[in-house]
Amino acid sequence: MANQKNTIDFSRFVAIGDSITAGYADGVLSYKGQVNAYPNLIARQYQSIQPLVFRQALVSKQSPGIGFAGRSKLILAPDKQNPKNKWGCLSYAEAEDQHILSETTYANSGPFHNLAVPGAKAAHLLMPGYGNPEKGTDNYNPFFTRLASDPATASVLEDILKLRPTFFTMLIGNNDILSYAMHGGTNDVMTPLEGKPGEGFAATLRYITGKLTEHGAKGLLATLPDLTAIPFFNTIAYDQLLLEKQEAIQLTLHYASSGLAFKTGRNAFIVEAANDGLTPPLRQMQEGEIVLFGIMEDPLRTEYLSGRLPIPKVYYLTRTEIAEIKARINAYNEVIADLSAEKDLGLIRLDQLLANASPERFYDARARAIHYTETGTFSLDGIHINAMGQALLANELIKTIHRTYGLKIPRLPIVQFRKKHRVSMHIK
Repeated sequence: MANQKNTIDFSRFVAIGDSITAGYADGVLSYKGQVNAYPNLIARQYQSIQPLVFRQALVSKQSPGIGFAGRSKLILAPDKQNPKNKWGCLSYAEAEDQHILSETTYANSGPFHNLAVPGAKAAHLLMPGYGNPEKGTDNYNPFFTRLASDPATASVLEDILKLRPTFFTMLIGNNDILSYAMHGGTNDVMTPLEGKPGEGFAATLRYITGKLTEHGAKGLLATLPDLTAIPFFNTIAYDQLLLEKQEAIQLTLHYASSGLAFKTGRNAFIVEAANDGLTPPLRQMQEGEIVLFGIMEDPLRTEYLSGRLPIPKVYYLTRTEIAEIKARINAYNEVIADLSAEKDLGLIRLDQLLANASPERFYDARARAIHYTETGTFSLDGIHINAMGQALLANELIKTIHRTYGLKIPRLPIVQFRKKHRVSMHIK
């Protein structure tokens, strides 16, 4: 793409996306996450060279935040089952702010320029009344209720277009796959590639991009990362059931009726097989399958990771499912890249950005613990980036803006976002 120097108007910058763009982290939407969200960081950097209004529907500074299904923030808490465990285990904070999911903020502090909605799929941006509680649970999104100009009737795209954006960033499509992948293929389905706007991913994204650019707006699109680059999907290997000699003997006796046998040392985890009538109800995992990090939030995690209970399907993906997920991501990314070229927009390759990322948490099979490095970029939920991850992403977007449009926005000093994590969390 040719450099379009001096053609960019940044005066009405709008951010479009889902939870990452909203600043969701550690399983919640909170004030700290919002102010560290990459769109806000970019806007702040731009303000150093030119005045800019960039509003967000900020929750209270004092609020602990809230996540999907009304859950509170993920923390590392004391492990009551193991007093020697200095660092604690993954748990939820005692408090959550239910008010966030019922409040409307547009009248007092809108309109908003960060219109990212946690949990949103691409087609959700077109849905009238996406923030309308009267539609009932699962038929509306309370995170949009608080943003919408009119929760009863407005769509996300409608509110975006009301702002007449001159420049936009759009990172959307993760939830079209994640809600399926994060639950082992047991919840929801992946959005099909083909279909009319509001149904198929390609036509939906084409429609949204067309509406955004029809009056000359410029912007950036972002591809989706490979799941294997995200800690939620790459922390626990299929064969990290580490057994002492007596444990191996006991498990072999316990699973004798299923024909499973275990040895001293490293073994494949036991799982509940898909109920397809073709596979045994219990089996051991195969190379290339994935144990999902969500297992760490389950009260029975110790039983599953020690082999005393088989891992439920919700906590693992088969090789076939992984192949299907990767194929869908690649197909989505082709659509995004094609639209970028067709509409002469900037493109940031999140798939390439994370491809060479260093692992930042490790599963200790002997201690049955997760060990963190000190310079990680993901929050405790293993899906959403933390403040440093947001700053790194903001800098990549700033570089892409300069490369594509010639606008030089000062980069962020990453060192101020670097935070040392506690080094481990044990679950034994």
